[in-house]
Amino acid sequence: MTKGILGRKIGMTQVFAENGELIPVTVVEAASNVVLQKKSVETDGYEAIQVGFEDKREKLSNKPEKGHVAKANTAPKRFVRELRGVNLGDYEVGQEVKVDIFAAGETVDVTGISKGKGFQGAIKRHGQSRGPMAHGSRYHRRPGSMGPVAPNRVFKGKLLPGRMGGDQVTVQNLEIVKVDVERNLLLIKGNVPGAKKAMLKIKSAVKA
Repeated sequence: MTKGILGRKIGMTQVFAENGELIPVTVVEAASNVVLQKKSVETDGYEAIQVGFEDKREKLSNKPEKGHVAKANTAPKRFVRELRGVNLGDYEVGQEVKVDIFAAGETVDVTGISKGKGFQGAIKRHGQSRGPMAHGSRYHRRPGSMGPVAPNRVFKGKLLPGRMGGDQVTVQNLEIVKVDVERNLLLIKGNVPGAKKAMLKIKSAVKA
């Protein structure tokens, strides 16, 4: 069954394995997540648990939010996400989900919002090739042909310059190198989407 937790990306560092190998890791702080709601096939049409992460000030939350979290006996949460494919019997409303649900050596999928890069050209945004950089060439980093003469229009989906980044991205099959239960930290091998302090969703790997 799927296991999952929400966390914050702290940054990257490196650790040494037993055999002396250097492993680049991303540090994710996954302070206790609280189960706010259980969704079942009878009531909602699908099975999931809703978890909240990171308290937010009472002043910033509205009345429905306060009422919703009151059922779980907890404070209003800044991030609320659903985890599907879990075994509902393992969870109760108000229960805390901590980093110890994972162990070192497990593989996970990490989902986050990628860094926004602003307006970028076709070369950086889509990996297109540039023109010759010779002096006589007057075609360097522009988009290429816009399509055929007939039909005389640009087709939808043409790869053109535009806003890049800021999309939801999932990196699959990342290994958990270490679980620090005292400090609520997960050390995950390699890099994960998003800037520092970004919210991440960490779930058991689908393709493990």
